[in-house]
Amino acid sequence: MIALDRKSASAKLEELFKESRRAVAFTGAGISTESGIPDFRSPGGLWTKNKPIEFSDFLSSKEMRDEAWRRKFAMEDSFRSAKPSRGHRALAKLLQRGKLSAVITQNIDNLHQVSGIPADKVIELHGNGSYATCLDCGTRYELDWVKERFDKSNGSAPDCADCGGPVKSATIYFGQPMPEAPMRQAEVETLAADLFVAIGSSLVVWPAAGFPLRAKRNGAKLVILNREPTDLDDVADLVIRDDIGDVLQVFLDS
Repeated sequence: MIALDRKSASAKLEELFKESRRAVAFTGAGISTESGIPDFRSPGGLWTKNKPIEFSDFLSSKEMRDEAWRRKFAMEDSFRSAKPSRGHRALAKLLQRGKLSAVITQNIDNLHQVSGIPADKVIELHGNGSYATCLDCGTRYELDWVKERFDKSNGSAPDCADCGGPVKSATIYFGQPMPEAPMRQAEVETLAADLFVAIGSSLVVWPAAGFPLRAKRNGAKLVILNREPTDLDDVADLVIRDDIGDVLQVFLDS
């Protein structure tokens, strides 16, 4: 079912949440564009400007580690100044009301947490870009620590102060294994859901994109809210191709 207008879409989504006993949201880059963070695949998106750095290249090449951090800090002002969108705030309100069990996200911007959703209710499939970790010993580093050393060394990526290992943004690169604990937690939430709402995701990045389909096959109602068509539209119970903030505004007003 494709909603033909925004009013009916918002009303149907409200109805589905009221009927649901355990709803899960699944979010992609589209929920953060209102916050000023560009997505990855659209024209002008991040991947049209820079070829993604492979995890194997980050590990094997000091030059690629330097480049990874150069790119990170070039974008950091946009990320740090970003505020939660209406979509983020609507999901936080739904969770506070007990209408949402968890948020599974492909995003790395930390905006779900900033919006008020407890960290243990945000399942980050692709990591978090608001801090860094040593790949060898797991020591956490704040970005200011990395930036200070990066600048003082004229753009050289710092190594771990404890073990000398490579320090990397706590995000998942291409070719890097998916994080086991979040993947398990996402599977548990997906199979327990009776309503699964995919928001702002093109649903083409696997294995993350498999969760909406798994929820549907397990008996959950599937809603897809995205400006562009997705490969799963044909199996969804409700498809909304509209502005995310405008559609979810109903939950902020009620």
